[in-house]
Amino acid sequence: MARGEVHHDYHLVDPSPWPIVGASGAFIMLIGAVFWMNSGYTGFWGLPVNGQPWVFLIGVVVVLYTMAGWWRDVVRESVVRGDHTPVVKLGLRYGMILFIASEVMFFFAWFWAFFNSALFPKDVSIGQWPPQGIVTFDPWHLPLLNTLILLTSGATVTWAHHAILNRDRKGAIQGLIVTVLLGMSFTAVQAYEYSHASFTFGLNHAQLVPLTDPVHMLLAAGVGNLTAIYGTTFFMATGFHGAHVIIGTTFLIVCLARAIAGHFTPARHFGFEAAAWYWHFVDVVWLFLFACIYVWGASAITE
Repeated sequence: MARGEVHHDYHLVDPSPWPIVGASGAFIMLIGAVFWMNSGYTGFWGLPVNGQPWVFLIGVVVVLYTMAGWWRDVVRESVVRGDHTPVVKLGLRYGMILFIASEVMFFFAWFWAFFNSALFPKDVSIGQWPPQGIVTFDPWHLPLLNTLILLTSGATVTWAHHAILNRDRKGAIQGLIVTVLLGMSFTAVQAYEYSHASFTFGLNHAQLVPLTDPVHMLLAAGVGNLTAIYGTTFFMATGFHGAHVIIGTTFLIVCLARAIAGHFTPARHFGFEAAAWYWHFVDVVWLFLFACIYVWGASAITE
């Protein structure tokens, strides 16, 4: 019955192992991250995993394997079997739109945390924003360079899109190559920027008050870490954006391989469209990060 003649425009997917395999890989990554970040803890049943990244890396490998297998199956459904009818493609578009909307809410949370601390510094027990002793990045140096890189990449991915619509396979490949290189350049610049930050995710030891002070005891316990809130909000917002750039670059590399293989046509290229939408979303988020966190957030605010 399932393999009989189809009399509708919908696609009933075949049973797939990838959801459970991917979920297992994500769970292994989570447990591995806990092991990796707790080098001083000895309660993991004596296993030699404290402070070690190996369990986390195993999870990463499983997730990458899931991505490769799942994408392969979806490509086969579209290109080989022709299961992606106009009705199916419409559903895929709605799904991608809802996914990006959920990502907007995800970043909204980090912006909320940043603005709550920046606009009301006394509510979080600091007298000014940025907190005293924090040396922020010059927004007109590396952050501006990364802004130009991402804006340029938005133009090149649009170039690739127009090339696909006009059956210009060579132009699509060239546009995707440039976009991928720009995405990698952004990640490299951000990694260099992070390595030269004058603040950390937590509180530097030099910032701690003497051990005899009760406040220090709270700081050491992770309760009263007052000035670390800048580093926390900064690295969570920009770091998660950087992770999205890496994911988007991977997405575009897959699209580049598919463009080289000749999978995209003017009528069948939603895989590329989804990657382009995601990339433009990453561009827009960065513009808000640059304007709010790097430029506006670097100016002193007191209450």
